[in-house]
Amino acid sequence: MSITLLNPDGLPEIDVYRQVAVASGTKLVFVAGQVAWDAEGRTVGAGDLAAQVEQSYLNVGTALSAAGGSFDDVAKLNIHVVDWTPDKMGPLLEGISRAAAKLGVTPVPPTTLLGVAALDVPDHLVEIEATAVLD
Repeated sequence: MSITLLNPDGLPEIDVYRQVAVASGTKLVFVAGQVAWDAEGRTVGAGDLAAQVEQSYLNVGTALSAAGGSFDDVAKLNIHVVDWTPDKMGPLLEGISRAAAKLGVTPVPPTTLLGVAALDVPDHLVEIEATAVLD
């Protein structure tokens, strides 16, 4: 495995992600921001943040697989959520949990959560981009 995830002493331990990823692979994979589209480009879960997070994570998983990787190879995630407020953390974590169960992974790479005013289309509530390193 090319990624080692750490929670170093002196930084808070966060349950849903690790503070540091150390990459030792040689192939970088940059996954464009994934939204809650199915394979035909239809929005999944209109108005449902948990459903959209789940689909977006599954789409990241599909993209990583096409590159020969998986969530085990992710060094960094950026999550963009429309009109973010702390009360959206529950649905966000629910969607991550459902996707993780379907993918059979524990997706805890370093993550940045950003609140944004809008995304590409009005129905999209979340967009997730990933950077992975493969051996």
